[in-house]
Amino acid sequence: MKRLALIAIILLPCFVMGQVPIQHWIQFTDKDNTPFDISQPLEFLSQRALDRRLRQNIPVLENDLPVNPAYIQAVLDAGGVYLTHSKWFNSVTVIVPNQSALSAIQNLPFVNHSEPVGKKDGHKERFDKFELIQAEKSFSGTDLNESNYGLALNQIDMLDGISLHNQGFRGEGMLIAVLDGGFPNVDVFPAFDSLRANNRLVGGWDFVARDNSIYGDASHGMSVLSTMAANLPGEFVGTAPNASYLLCRTEDTSSELPIELDYWIAAAEFADSAGADIINSSLGYTTFDNSDFDFSYSDMDGNTTRGSRGADIAASKGILVVNSAGNSGDKPWQYVGSPADGDSVLAIGAVTSEGFKANFSSEGPSSDNDIKPNVCAQGQQATILNNSGQVVTGNGTSFSGPIIAGMAACLWQIHKDDSLTNMEIFHAIEASAHKFRNPDGLYGYGIPNFAKANLMLSGIEPNNVGESELFEVSPNPFSNQITGTFYSHSQQSVVIRLVNSLGQEVRRFEGTAENFTAVDFSFSGLQFLTQGMYTLHIESDSGKYYQKMVKLRE
Repeated sequence: MKRLALIAIILLPCFVMGQVPIQHWIQFTDKDNTPFDISQPLEFLSQRALDRRLRQNIPVLENDLPVNPAYIQAVLDAGGVYLTHSKWFNSVTVIVPNQSALSAIQNLPFVNHSEPVGKKDGHKERFDKFELIQAEKSFSGTDLNESNYGLALNQIDMLDGISLHNQGFRGEGMLIAVLDGGFPNVDVFPAFDSLRANNRLVGGWDFVARDNSIYGDASHGMSVLSTMAANLPGEFVGTAPNASYLLCRTEDTSSELPIELDYWIAAAEFADSAGADIINSSLGYTTFDNSDFDFSYSDMDGNTTRGSRGADIAASKGILVVNSAGNSGDKPWQYVGSPADGDSVLAIGAVTSEGFKANFSSEGPSSDNDIKPNVCAQGQQATILNNSGQVVTGNGTSFSGPIIAGMAACLWQIHKDDSLTNMEIFHAIEASAHKFRNPDGLYGYGIPNFAKANLMLSGIEPNNVGESELFEVSPNPFSNQITGTFYSHSQQSVVIRLVNSLGQEVRRFEGTAENFTAVDFSFSGLQFLTQGMYTLHIESDSGKYYQKMVKLRE
C-alpha cells in the first residue's frame, strides 16, 4: 500500500496541575502549497482505490489530497498534541493543554475554525453501547448439525443468501473495512483460520491508540467480524467467508465523546485509500458523557453531524457504507443515530428469527423524513462468536448490520465486472426487500432478498417476469456433479429431474419455492452415468422448463 500520509505518534506531555486538557477539532482554510498533487494520485491512494473510482467514473478531487503537513506541524508547534486528522474535512484533532495554546492555534493564519470534541465531566450516567452483545446460549459441536451453516443458517437463509453462496459467490475479491472497538483473538481463533491462511486479513490500524495493535481491546469488533468472516463448516459460516478484511479500531470504549467520530472519519479515509469496497460500522452516536456535546433528533438529518457527512463522503468515493441503525428502540432516544442517518448510508435494523422487529432496534425516520432504517436482518439471537471463541447467540443491530454487509459483498462480487456503482447495489438491496412498496420507520424497506436483488441487477425485473422462472445449472458438460439454482416469481412446488436419452429419470429433487426466492439443488455421484445427452426437467406449478446437458466420459 502506498504511503497514506499518516502523522507520527506524538507523546502526551505532562500538564500543569489544575489545567484540564480538551480535545479540539481544528479546521484549515485551504490546501495551498501541499506537497501532493491530484495528477499524482498514487502518492496518496492505492491502485485498488483508483480502480474502484475508475469502475464507477469517480474523479480524484481536492478533498482526496492529504492535509498539508506543514499546517499540522504548526498546530503541534503551538502546543497541540496530535490525535488524528482528516483530509476530507481538511482538519486535525489535537489535545489542547490550556487556553494559551488554544489561542495560539486559533491565531494561525490558515486556521478557519476550531471546536471542542472531548472533555469528560464524569457526572452523566450513560448506557453501555455494547450491552446487547450478551451471549444467551453457547453450543457444543454436537448441537450444530443444521447443514454447513450450523446455527447461522436462519440469518443467512432469511436473506436468500445461500443461493449466492451455492453459485460460488462468497465474497472473493471484495475488501470490507470493519470499523469497531477492537478485534481480540482474530489472529488465533479457529473461526478465522482461513482468513489468516489465505492472507485475507490485509491490515488495519488502531486510530485510538495510534498504532497497529488491532488484535486487542473490546471483543465487540471480533463478534461483528464473525457474522461475515467465520468459517467453521458445520458449525458457523458467515455471510462473506471468502472476502478480505481491513480492521480499524475507532471506538474508545472507556468514554463516549464526539472525538470518536473523528476517529471514525479517519478510518473511513484509510479504508478509501486502501481500496475498500464496503465499510461496515456497528457504531452509532447520539448522546455523550458530557451533555454539552449531545445530539438532538433534529441533528439526525443526514447533513448535520460530521460523522454522517463523513460517511456520505465515503459513499461519494464509491464505497458501500453499511451502518447499524442502533439499539435505542426501547430507550428514550428511540431513533437512529449518527452516522446511520446519512443520506447515502445503508442503515440496518434488527428483526427476530421469525422476521418481526426486535424491540431494541432503533427506529426512523430521520429528522428530514428519509426512510430509516433502510433494511433489516436478524439481530435478535444472531449467531456470533463470543470472546472465548464459542459459537453463541447475541442481540443487537451490531450483528444485523454486518450480516447485510457480507451479503452485499457477495452480491457486488457477482456484478464486479459490470461497472455497477455502490449506490446501484444500495438501491437493489432496498428494492428487493419485502416492504419496498410500503416502507415504515420500524423495518424501513424490510428484509432484503439477495436472490431477487441479483435478478434486478442482471436487468430482470422480477415483478414483470410473469410466469417466467429462471434457473442456472453448472457445469455443462458435467462429470460427477451438477449444482443449480431455480429462481421463482411465486410460491409454488418445484420438481427437478435429470433424465437420460431413454427418458429414464436418474436423479430427482422436490422442493417448495416462496415468492422471489431461489431453490438450490445438487445432484452428485454422477460419475457412474454413461456418457451422452441428458435433459434437466424443471416442473413448477406455472410451467415446465428444460435444459440439455452433456455427460462426459470419466
